Amino acid sequence: MGIPVGKLSLYTALGGVRPSACLPITIDVGTNNEQLLNDEFYIGLRQRRATGEEYHELMEEFMDAVKQIYGEKVLIQFEDFANHNAFDLLAKYSKSHLVFNDDIQGTASVVLAGLLSSLKVVGGTLAEHTYLFLGAGEAGTGIAELIALEISKQTNAPIEECRKKVFLVDSKGLIVSSRKNSLQPFKTSWAHEREPVTTLLDAIKSIRPTVLIGTSGVGRAFTKEVIEAMASFNERPVIFSLSNPTSHSECTAEEAYKWTQGRAVFASGSPFDPVEYDGKIRVPGQANNAYIFPGFGLGVVISGAIRVHEDMLLAASETLAAQATQENFDKGSIFPPFTNIRKISALIAASVAAKAYELGMFSDTLAPLQASWNTCA
Repeated sequence: MGIPVGKLSLYTALGGVRPSACLPITIDVGTNNEQLLNDEFYIGLRQRRATGEEYHELMEEFMDAVKQIYGEKVLIQFEDFANHNAFDLLAKYSKSHLVFNDDIQGTASVVLAGLLSSLKVVGGTLAEHTYLFLGAGEAGTGIAELIALEISKQTNAPIEECRKKVFLVDSKGLIVSSRKNSLQPFKTSWAHEREPVTTLLDAIKSIRPTVLIGTSGVGRAFTKEVIEAMASFNERPVIFSLSNPTSHSECTAEEAYKWTQGRAVFASGSPFDPVEYDGKIRVPGQANNAYIFPGFGLGVVISGAIRVHEDMLLAASETLAAQATQENFDKGSIFPPFTNIRKISALIAASVAAKAYELGMFSDTLAPLQASWNTCA
């Protein structure tokens, strides 16, 4: 329950949303944890987890009830659903409800902002770079898709072509077409025609990416060999180690700078202290979802939007990237100072609302709920 309460607290603290306009909900479908099932003080539903048809019937009843009671302009944020459920629920309800999955879409939006910002340091366009992910779950595939969408928007190329700039490695190796029959549905878009390789290092040597992104949850997976390989053919390798907590981070900021002789453009999911290398202090940026979701949610609701469109996520990313300045880059960070978050949230809300109007994603009357939302300019 701390998760939805905490997220909604950030909507208030960072986005200026009144607490009375927020409702935290945990959907209890039971547990398979034997210790909890046998604990007389366990306050949750004491039965095995619901799955399959029973689970989806419950979710459908819940989603219908929320829409019936609060109207179609209530924003439902999914958080911490398991991979297979998260993608299914988002795909199903994005067509009929105003829904947003922070693990998939919020993470993708903040990371895309970091990439757009990093281009000001390394040069080139998004389409001119090649991206390799370690990790192909909600976060990895969500980020990959948003990168491809932004490339498509910038180049007018078909999304299928743009996906060919993005490669993913999962626990079984590089995702390639020869594995297609055994892949989960959300991974199949990334199964490219290439020779299979089983290790991240071999994938780097084969693909020669300019950007390496970790969403694997495997601590220290970016070894010295891996990072040195990235530095061997990139003057300014972009390395995002996004897993958290810190113990699960693919590498530390110090390792990224040390093993690239200070040349890495680095961002992380967990906070890292400033690093001194070669007499210069570098302040690593943190790709924190809190940069995006409070302003995004505010913009969605004040616009009266009834659906979330991918272009609204792209607008949020572009707005956040525009807030990073040369002063930030000089210190080693590709994100603006988090101390500016209220202003950043207001700017994101404005750009998302404007995009919703441009796309015609709103209804003709503003939601009564909107009166409960403050601006944070």
